[in-house]
Formats: sequence, structure tokens, C-alpha cells
Amino acid sequence: MSAQSDWRPREVRPGGEGTGADGLRHALAALGDFGDVLTEAKVVVFRDFQVAEQELDTVMDLLLPNRLAYTHGTSPRTKVAAGNVYTSTEYPSEQTIAMHNELSYSHTWPARLLFYCATTPGSGGATPVVDGELWLESLDEEVRDAFAGGIRYSQNLHDGFGLGRSWKQTFETDDRAVVEAFLDAGSFDWKWTADGGLRMVSPVRPAWIKHPATGTEVWFNQADHFHPAALGDDVARELAQILAPEELPQSVTFADGGPIPDAYVRHVYDRGLELAVDVDWRQGDLMVIDNVAVGHGRRPYTGDRRVLVAMSD
Repeated sequence: MSAQSDWRPREVRPGGEGTGADGLRHALAALGDFGDVLTEAKVVVFRDFQVAEQELDTVMDLLLPNRLAYTHGTSPRTKVAAGNVYTSTEYPSEQTIAMHNELSYSHTWPARLLFYCATTPGSGGATPVVDGELWLESLDEEVRDAFAGGIRYSQNLHDGFGLGRSWKQTFETDDRAVVEAFLDAGSFDWKWTADGGLRMVSPVRPAWIKHPATGTEVWFNQADHFHPAALGDDVARELAQILAPEELPQSVTFADGGPIPDAYVRHVYDRGLELAVDVDWRQGDLMVIDNVAVGHGRRPYTGDRRVLVAMSD
């Protein structure tokens, strides 16, 4: 069945139950099984409940059954609280973060993400969300066919000094044995380098997968995020002058090792953002997304936007 181009997130607002964490808990009880609600809606936004940050833990306990650490993450984040709560991203405010499914390049990923607005941005700063089925269907046939065989991700993680994230930041540990166990579980090809860094290459990953509950095929990869073309022409050129492709902090190829054309990457990048629905933020709002069914990103903003995120299996 074709995806509906008019899809929108479901919004839940306070009724007679009031606002705050208590009001949201009452609203959740009225919804019934939240797992079923999320599978059907794909994204649920809890709007105008004015949940205070100090109440967030009690709400997350209901919405995220098992909060996960950001293991193997590539985005710069800071853990801000116990229970695996992080800043949503720390890229400069003027940058657009393209659509993606969290940790789709790894062998394990969260099923749900929860976003919470602690500080309303001065302007902009929406979190766009895109239906993964629609994203896949929107791609030109030539591009889909090229990605059908899957892709392979590569990462070079330094030991503390260098471009990108260190392996200690990426895996939230300084214990090599913990990292090695994770990589072996994911069938990575990896080695420690002479300077203390880590070189890792993933097995072939699919470009799209079937949703575990609905069976719907959805675009599910981060090829554009790992590809220099998504960084912009100037940045890509500068990196290419400094480093060989195999030395970049992160890179991606087709399954056979062949290069992915820049035009394909820009096509995927552009279609995701064009089809996305923006979720604007007000302090105290929450959003839960099905991380397989939809991709998410971030629009540029001004002011002191502060959005927190937690993840769950």
C-alpha cells in the first residue's frame, strides 16, 4: 500500500484532566495501549501539558519502557541526567540536521525516541519528521535500484584528539573490552590503530527494512550522513584535500565497496527534508516517535533552544 502524502503526527492536548505530569498520565490512560497508538500514529506529540523538567522522569517511565544509552552514537550530545537523558544534539544552531533514523547504521537501534522541550527556541528549531514509507517511495527508481544491494559504513575514531568523536565518546566507555564485545556482536571488521584509535567497518547493512509490527518497507539508513556530499561542497572539498576516503572520520560505500555518487546522496537528503512535517516546540511539550517508521532531523534556529532526548527498545 502506498504511503499517504498527507500524513501528520497525532497531537494529544489536555482535557479535563489538567496539565503537568499528572494531566499527561491521565491522558495516557485514556489513550489505551500506547504501543498500539504509536504504531498507528508513528509520531505522538503531547502539546500544552506544560510538563516541568523535574517531572520528566515520571513521564518517561510510562512512555519509554527501557531507556537506553547512546552507544555507538555519532551526534555530539551531553548526558544531562541519570537514566540516559541527553541533549538532542549540539551541532551549531545555523545548521540543518537532515532526516535520519537514530542508529540505523548500527546493528542495534532504539524502537522509540522521546523528545522534550526544556527551552523554547527564539525562532525556528522545529524537529521535522518524515514517514519512512513515503520517503522510500519518493526516491527515483534509479536511486532505489542502486541502493538495493545495501551499504557499508566505515568509521575512524580517535583516542581523544582528532576530527570527529573519539571511541570513548562513541561508546561511552574507556574499556576496550566493552567496545570489542559490541563490535563482535555486530559482526564489524575492526582493529585498534597504532595511535590508539579504532578503525571499524560494518557488515553490509540494508538501505530499507520492514517495520517489525506493520511489515511496511521504510527507508532506514544514514548513507547521506556518512557521505561527504551531505556536508556541503566546500566542506567536502576541504576534507578530500586533507584525507583519503578511507581516512575520513566516517564514510560509506555500496555493499561492493563502490562509491555512492554525490547526486544520489543529495537526492536522498533533499527528498527527506522536502517531505518532512515540522513539529514546532514550546516549553513543556513532548514528542514520542517510532524510530523505524519515521526519520527525524532539526531545522536551524535562533535563541537558546534546549531539547532533551531519551531512547528505548
